[in-house]
Amino acid sequence: MQADFVIVGAGSAGCAMAYRLSEAGASVIVIEHGGTDAGPLIQMPAALSYPMNMKRYDWGYSSEPEPHLGGRRLACPRGKVIGGSSSINGMVYVRGHAMDFDHWAEQGAEGWSYADVLPYYKRMENWHDGGHGGDPAWRGTDGPLHVSRGARQNPLFKAFVQAGIEAGYQATDDYNGHKQEGFGPMEQTVWRGRRWSAANAYLRPALKRDNCTLVNGLAQRVIFEGRRARGVEILQGGKTKVIHAAREVVLAASSINSPKLLMLSGVGPAGHLAEQGVDVIADRPGVGQNLQDHLELYLQMASKQPITLYRYWNLFSKAVIGAQWLFTKTGMGSSNQFESAAFIRSKAGVPYPDVQYHFLPIAVRYDGKVAAEGHGFQAHVGPMRSKSRGSVTLASPDPAEAPKITFNYMSHADDWEDFRRCIRLTREIFAQDAFKPFVKHEIQPGAAVQSDDALNDFISEHVESAYHPCGTCRMGRADDPQAVVDPQARVIGVEGLRVADSSIFPRITNGNLNAPSIMVGEKVSDHLLGKDTLARSNDRAWIHPDWQTAQR
Repeated sequence: MQADFVIVGAGSAGCAMAYRLSEAGASVIVIEHGGTDAGPLIQMPAALSYPMNMKRYDWGYSSEPEPHLGGRRLACPRGKVIGGSSSINGMVYVRGHAMDFDHWAEQGAEGWSYADVLPYYKRMENWHDGGHGGDPAWRGTDGPLHVSRGARQNPLFKAFVQAGIEAGYQATDDYNGHKQEGFGPMEQTVWRGRRWSAANAYLRPALKRDNCTLVNGLAQRVIFEGRRARGVEILQGGKTKVIHAAREVVLAASSINSPKLLMLSGVGPAGHLAEQGVDVIADRPGVGQNLQDHLELYLQMASKQPITLYRYWNLFSKAVIGAQWLFTKTGMGSSNQFESAAFIRSKAGVPYPDVQYHFLPIAVRYDGKVAAEGHGFQAHVGPMRSKSRGSVTLASPDPAEAPKITFNYMSHADDWEDFRRCIRLTREIFAQDAFKPFVKHEIQPGAAVQSDDALNDFISEHVESAYHPCGTCRMGRADDPQAVVDPQARVIGVEGLRVADSSIFPRITNGNLNAPSIMVGEKVSDHLLGKDTLARSNDRAWIHPDWQTAQR
């Protein structure tokens, strides 16, 4: 089996590359360990809590006991299915803030500033505002990835935005356009009532071409000839096979599995590889380091009115919603229910938003457990730019064994202060007049939890990953000893090998990571093909004029 390009991982970036490379006439083989994404649990947006908790679709990773969270192990789901994590995620679409990408460029990822990446966001999008306003000039309308907005029929969605305005924050009708900062509608990768994953958007059309093939198997290592990558060894049905790459091998296996594969292949911190009995091909101390994530909490309020989604939280209603969705792709099943959002700055002197809100008109946990109070609603909130850093390392040289994942969450003192501020700012929003008809009392943390110590205890016990791991194969200058890939995503120190997924992010972006992961696949495709990158954009994003002196 041979192709020009061998891509490991049919996830967000891998699917985009398969589409663009095959479109250009190159032959592509995509290796994916997971199986099909057929069936209502993945395709129905409202069923989103199911696939991320199913062994069939998830690698099932969890962190090592986290030292700053009382030894808790936090779940780290990664998609093991075509479409990767875009097939099991919450379908929230956030590009990230312009200043995130300008920071990447400053850190040595030249050619990845906002002016460079905005054209790729436009190329990948097929944006539908649904009559809700927005910034058409900033959006793409003929890309493979459909981006839409929920109907926002529940009055709580409007109340959340109105409360933000009453509290003195900005409104924005398109956080993916000119102005991220503010309260407004949330965008989702949903189209005609179905999850519009990278598999639906990119991989299925690519596989219709003769030059794109999907191979099922577990990638075990990259095969090198000297320092040049020549292929990928896979385990398929108990047998070891090699898939050969005539041009290049690309790892797009996630911020957990891409560094693991590099290390199994002899690219990584030499001391660690030697301990594991792996022969060193290139000593890259940054492989597996710089692991980042977003943590979040949800603040839950009991509702005075029986208007929340709790009224559908019974078998009969779920059956009706499921049937309506199966036959018509409409109704409650056709949205992820995250339909209002906000991005705010936590304090004066922060130039662009560092706090994100997802608002949900039901009080429920990610594992599907509903609040005892019944009718309620919640805001998911967390700081966007934690200073804590963790690592992914090998547990053993056996490719079938999960790597060791230590996020080192909340290891920086600022994280605690940031989280307490998030809780207090959220309480203030829920105390606005817009919520007066709806708020009965605070379920979680509860009105009694006020002091710094009490809030810290609550944070330690209840904080959860937002499932945005990244940064473990950081992009930077070729002479940067901690960088793993150069600005064209080439692995430094070897030839014919690139990494293209969220692991190359120098720093985590502001918001959910699916959109920037797909953008990476789009842009790296042009580097792989040796094409000129798209012309830079001259658009300037909105920055609050008083950011130095005002929080809102």
